[in-house]
Amino acid sequence: QVQLVESGGGLVQAGGSLTLSCAASGSIFRGNVMGWYRQAPGKQRELVADISGGGRTNYADSVKGRFTISRDNAKYTVYLQMISLEPEDTAVYYCNSIPPFGAFWGQGTQVTVPS
Repeated sequence: QVQLVESGGGLVQAGGSLTLSCAASGSIFRGNVMGWYRQAPGKQRELVADISGGGRTNYADSVKGRFTISRDNAKYTVYLQMISLEPEDTAVYYCNSIPPFGAFWGQGTQVTVPS
């Protein structure tokens, strides 16, 4: 069974923090680089952070120093710790493998940072 279940989003004031979680099925998670993507209203989905099975990470310039991606290989779970949130971080956040697992996406989790 294929699954991606994101959680942890919410409404947070600028400067605040949130931690997102993503429970994935083994078929998507095992052996793959995993990433967090986001899609803001009217914009294309973008990759903001990724992590290899061995823990190597990469970040988009816009979130570097503020977001931290991690993974628990035993639980098939990926996390995104976000601090110093800005209104520009408002988006629906998704996780997926890199490249994405076919056309399958989870429902995402909404993060809203009012300006």
